[in-house]
Amino acid sequence: MTRRFSASLLLAATLGGCVSPGPRVPKPVAAAVTPPAAWRTDLQPGGPVTADWWTGFGDPALTALVAQALANNVDIAIAAGRVEEARAAEALSRAQLSPQVGGSLPETQGQTLSPFGTPSRAIGTQPVITASYDLDLFGRLRLASRAARAQLLASEGARDTVRLATAASAASGYVVLRALDQRLQIARETLAARSDALRIARRRYEAGYSSRLEYRQSQAEYASTQQLVPAAHLAITRQENALSLLVGDVPGPIARGVPINRLRLPAIPDGLPASLLRQRPDIFQAEQTLVAADLSLDSQRAAFLPNIALTGSVGLVLSTALSNPVGVFSLGASGLAPIFDAGRLRAQENAATARRDQAAFAYRRTALSAFREVDDALAGVQRTGEQATALVEQVNASRGALENARNRYRAGYSSYIEQLDAQRSLLTAELSLVQAESDQLTSFVTLYQAMGGGWRPGTPLSPATDAVSRP
Repeated sequence: MTRRFSASLLLAATLGGCVSPGPRVPKPVAAAVTPPAAWRTDLQPGGPVTADWWTGFGDPALTALVAQALANNVDIAIAAGRVEEARAAEALSRAQLSPQVGGSLPETQGQTLSPFGTPSRAIGTQPVITASYDLDLFGRLRLASRAARAQLLASEGARDTVRLATAASAASGYVVLRALDQRLQIARETLAARSDALRIARRRYEAGYSSRLEYRQSQAEYASTQQLVPAAHLAITRQENALSLLVGDVPGPIARGVPINRLRLPAIPDGLPASLLRQRPDIFQAEQTLVAADLSLDSQRAAFLPNIALTGSVGLVLSTALSNPVGVFSLGASGLAPIFDAGRLRAQENAATARRDQAAFAYRRTALSAFREVDDALAGVQRTGEQATALVEQVNASRGALENARNRYRAGYSSYIEQLDAQRSLLTAELSLVQAESDQLTSFVTLYQAMGGGWRPGTPLSPATDAVSRP
């Protein structure tokens, strides 16, 4: 597995490319974030990788488990709730840009005097419609609305990050479960073989063909293998319970599919460009958080400038004392500007600047972490594959050695210790092979997660087409 990436991604070549600097307070200096030199290649992307990357393992039970986790996971539901909260906040900020219209219908009662001095009771109403509109000459409200939009997109990125992590956890957890099943099967098969060896050792000891030492060694080896079975059962139960919680269900058994040694290794297309990392939901979230922080800073700076609002009202005066209704209206404008606030606005601006700087460095950290995770995953896929290949050869050699040691022992050419060593070597090699196969499959899961969970050429996973950006 070679690391074939294009160096087309400059996630944060200059963070000022995403957001424009404000006056007085400079942006934090950030060096270019470029892919490692080993990723550079001119190869074209290979076959497309679908977003349902877990189907590449060829196990319907795994596919169903991931689908159930994505549908019922509690963390995803919580993240979706946060998205709805951010959507409501964005709608509220947009509403500030529209005129505010209200109305009232007060009723009055009183007494009037006629020309003849006869008092009478008068009842009147005055329906009034009022309207107010903030001209927002300096863009304070518009900037706040765009910042709320960026926060909404950031919350969607956070939700997609949770979904990606849930799918990866379900897939890797299933792989671990199948590895534990394989370990249990190996323990049972080895225990059956040790049971036969113990029976033969007992018969040879009782017949006087072997010493008590060999019989005791056989007993100890049988007991050593026997304890592997309940340990494997315990690990399986805990893993099933963990997966049940992940899929939003009560503890219980998990449906199985194909054995771990029959799970397919998904194909990784050659020449994937490093720009695909921009589609990672956590990078998208960090980018939109930075955009929101910068827009909030600009909105806070606009608060230093005058604010002009228009107000007006129109209504009628209806009364039993009047023969005809009387129309009334008013129109006015108000301008507010800060004169002295004891440094309140300046302190709010400094706080917004600090939050913007934190978001900038958090964006850079997320980009660097993404490169590291992909590099670690690529190395894991390559090295665990090499390890599994070597362990297959070791298992085959250990089986041949055990067969030779068993034949020599039964023929009386060697002691029982040779057969015992061969049995231990085979058991260790088989368990190591299962672990290597599990690590290799888990490395593929980690790689897909590090690359954003799957993609199609030209189709971003996150809603980047609606992303808020700055010139």
